Amino acid sequence: MAGVRVADDFQDMLPTMADKLGGDGLIKELCNGFKLLMDQDRGVITFESLKKHSALLGLQDLSDEELRSMLREGDVNGDGVLDEMEFCVLMFRLSPELMQESEAWLEEALQQELGNSSFDHK
Repeated sequence: MAGVRVADDFQDMLPTMADKLGGDGLIKELCNGFKLLMDQDRGVITFESLKKHSALLGLQDLSDEELRSMLREGDVNGDGVLDEMEFCVLMFRLSPELMQESEAWLEEALQQELGNSSFDHK
């Protein structure tokens, strides 16, 4: 299945990027990746723009059907294209290890936020 093949490609790369860049840096890089792949006129990733720029992700060997499958997998709202949020979510979904790390980041941020809120009234 194409999703598995693409996941294997990204599984090693995204956690390494996250370690090096931190959460904010990784999101910035994902946004930059989106901009490289998007159709400049429409502001979304279409099948045509993904096919045209697939070599940037090392996906030049994927068939048209595999690229369409990748788009379908990330297309949450069903409009046939990927907007920036759908692309970022797809990249995280394709990397289970990164999803676990992002859950840990969220938990840590929540704990810090709760720790900074003082509900003690003396």
